[in-house]
Amino acid sequence: MKLYFGPDACSLSPHIVLRELGLPFDLVKVDTKAKKLANGDDFYQVNPNGYVPVLELDGGERLTEGPAIVQYLADQSPAKNLAPANGTLARAHLQSTLNFITSELHKTYSPLFSASMPDEAKQQFRDKLTLRYAYVDKLLQQHAFIAGDAFSVADAYLYTVTRWAKFVGLDLSKYAALTRYMQTMEQRPAVQAALEAEAKAKKVA
Repeated sequence: MKLYFGPDACSLSPHIVLRELGLPFDLVKVDTKAKKLANGDDFYQVNPNGYVPVLELDGGERLTEGPAIVQYLADQSPAKNLAPANGTLARAHLQSTLNFITSELHKTYSPLFSASMPDEAKQQFRDKLTLRYAYVDKLLQQHAFIAGDAFSVADAYLYTVTRWAKFVGLDLSKYAALTRYMQTMEQRPAVQAALEAEAKAKKVA
């Protein structure tokens, strides 16, 4: 498999999951601004929408959208228990959590990275994120992980987007449970390995 990724982008989520599962894969770095691969190829030929992540399977098929990718990966190694079985209520709850992260967190961060977005408007998005993280913090007061007492693919996604807070001036320090959670996540070997690999990729022109 190949994972098309951009350092610090949402592709970190499936990157972490791949390492948690111990699946063989190659990393393909994407210049997410220029929409180019390292060899100069047009990334739009890989994903017409022009964004990461993209998972390319050994047969050449490609899968896009992070929540779909991480669930597909979890289903390749069900013994690792990173996602409940398809068709179960537990799986539906996991999908609900992934959808919340996508729509209420991930997409609320997006305008904060826009240079053309007025500061007043950005503050509205920060306020919305603060409200949503109050909800996340309450969940993490009840369970060690976002979807329960065990690590799941949703944690890779939540960790990935929450890392962006430091890039956009969002102070989450008042959320003690969330702070502990992020510290715990940063100690996971798969997370450390993914961050190290992406840090090295950033240094390569």
